[in-house]
Amino acid sequence: MKIMYRTLVIVFVMMAATAMKGDKPAYRFFDAKGKKTDYDQLLKEAQKADIVLFGELHNNPICHWLQLELTRDLFAAKGKNLVLGAEMLETDNQLILSEYVGGTIRQRNFEAEAKLWPNYKTDYKPLVEFARDSSLQFIATNVPRRYAAMVNAGGFEALNKLSDEAKTLIGPLPIAFDPNIPQYVKMAAMMGGAMPAHASDNNTVKAQALKDATMAFFILQNFEKGNVFLHFHGTFHSDRFEGIMWYLKQSDPTLKIVTIGSIEIDDPAKLPEEHTGLADFILVIPKTMTKTH
Repeated sequence: MKIMYRTLVIVFVMMAATAMKGDKPAYRFFDAKGKKTDYDQLLKEAQKADIVLFGELHNNPICHWLQLELTRDLFAAKGKNLVLGAEMLETDNQLILSEYVGGTIRQRNFEAEAKLWPNYKTDYKPLVEFARDSSLQFIATNVPRRYAAMVNAGGFEALNKLSDEAKTLIGPLPIAFDPNIPQYVKMAAMMGGAMPAHASDNNTVKAQALKDATMAFFILQNFEKGNVFLHFHGTFHSDRFEGIMWYLKQSDPTLKIVTIGSIEIDDPAKLPEEHTGLADFILVIPKTMTKTH
């Protein structure tokens, strides 16, 4: 009896020690108010949405893994009523992207001729391949970088020089722009130095707005009621329900949009106050997480 008692004591001590040691979660989800939530709740809300804006940290493997997991799970629920789109592919690459996803051309031709980000193979290729294997549409939504460079150098007025054909690759002119949107104000302030301090005079901020406006336009161009459009982009493009979301809501205030924002902090167990309100679902990842590039 005493031996059994001692054995039980040892077992309980070991269990307590293990419990005290705790876990090291790779991520946690919080809602906009800072309350803990989880992936299951995100998936539930995403299935009911018109558009899901997944804001990522470009070099974070957890973001990219969850993007693929969410794509798989939404496909299981929605089937062909799921449409994918991404900042990482520009509108002038839509033809070759559609040819590849549709099975018309070979992988090596697509990867050699499309303008792909350096981390395409590790981070975005799984999404494109899933679309190809599942016969899903994949929409290139970002403005061609040469046109963003034009705005960066000469403001929105520079876009008036474009041909009618070129203008089909960007959001409709004139580009709506509210320099008082907090994220644009913040961006202008962060740049400082020789750059204009106000968003209304800062061409780099206007180039950002051109990207947001163009992505929103091509999302809407390829969205139909009853579908879910899942879009991938840098988190700044939809943080605080601004950026892409602002342009979407200007076009159609009735859209049901779910946003996901991503941050890295020292301790993901609790969301710091300054990050509340970042998105509907805030993906919190430890700063020590390894990077994809």
